[in-house]
Amino acid sequence: MSVRKRTWGSKDDRREAWVADYVDQQGTRRLKTFDRKKDADAYEAKATVEVSDGTHVADSASVTVKEAGAEWLASAESVLERSTLEQYRQHLRLHIEPILGRTKLSQLNVPTVTAFRERLQREGRSPTLTRYVVRSLGSLLAYAQEKGLVVRNTVHEVRGRRRRNRKDAATTAPRKRKLQVGVDIPTPAEIKGVVQALDGSPWRPLFLTAIFTGLRASELRGLTWDHIDFSKAELKVRQRADRWRSIGEPKTEAGERTVPLPPIAVSTLREWKLQCPKGKLRLVFPNGKGNVEFHVNIIQRGLIPTMIAAGLTAPALDKSGKPRLDESGKPLATAKYSGMHAFRHFYASWCINRRADGGMELPAKVVQERLGHSSITVTLDTYGHLFPRGDDGAELAEAERALLG
Repeated sequence: MSVRKRTWGSKDDRREAWVADYVDQQGTRRLKTFDRKKDADAYEAKATVEVSDGTHVADSASVTVKEAGAEWLASAESVLERSTLEQYRQHLRLHIEPILGRTKLSQLNVPTVTAFRERLQREGRSPTLTRYVVRSLGSLLAYAQEKGLVVRNTVHEVRGRRRRNRKDAATTAPRKRKLQVGVDIPTPAEIKGVVQALDGSPWRPLFLTAIFTGLRASELRGLTWDHIDFSKAELKVRQRADRWRSIGEPKTEAGERTVPLPPIAVSTLREWKLQCPKGKLRLVFPNGKGNVEFHVNIIQRGLIPTMIAAGLTAPALDKSGKPRLDESGKPLATAKYSGMHAFRHFYASWCINRRADGGMELPAKVVQERLGHSSITVTLDTYGHLFPRGDDGAELAEAERALLG
């Protein structure tokens, strides 16, 4: 490897440049030109180390972010969940390619990734979307690293620097708000109102099962009669239905679980089985033709009307956050809880609450298993603040008497 000076042009118009001349690990001769000798020396030194390690990728041999992204998605089609793959496609098409699509992988560095993140936010992407898009770029570069298309994953380098700078991390990754009872989690009184509002409703079997098992909406939509055991009063989660109504396995191994059924759910499901629409899939909660129900139908036709009937409403707001009005100028109302996950949150709190407060007071590990979380860390990060502290006045007094006599 060497750095040499190159000159050209006429006597009156003399030009010069510095060339890093080297052979890569495949035995191919490479030339890279620089205006300044110190830049050529720096590149030559860096290339020498990378060639020695077998990791060097010349700029002329590097592919663009767009080309690498196409390979990345093609390789993931048989591995990733359909919803995850669709999210990656959107991130690549709408956010990454318009800004970095023509950039070669070898030209990506920490300043480039930092500028990319800042531009996303400057153009109106939310902090959450920006974080997810940059994470997708990191996954793309990780794939490119494995394929030998790039030496460094600059996204991971940026993350490492940001973690070391606590002040910067605190400003760019604000603390996630804890779930609140009565705001994110329906209260026991609100659930009683929902149960009463479901009397005579065709949605009663589905929503009662959601309330008293904590199943995800996808798991409820994929539940079959073969997985309900009335004699043992339990159901098994073995599959789920995605938003495209395709049946597949639970997202994680922990998603496969057995959940006990309380008497109200058992009796309701027994009655429902007699009138449930029949279909080849033997679904417990199908549409009228026995096929997988659309999630949006459950929300729009079932959940929101049920919440309103139960008196659980909130002001309907427009995009600017102002109350929406009807033709007569009166404020419009919508459901206080507009997602099926509210029932899952309630079930978690019901498992956690003290028996004296109407809960089951289950250990954290059992709550994790009931909810199908991949780890107990997920359970504690999400619901840890709901577990009884064990240090209220009465319990402290009892502990003091036991200690001191």
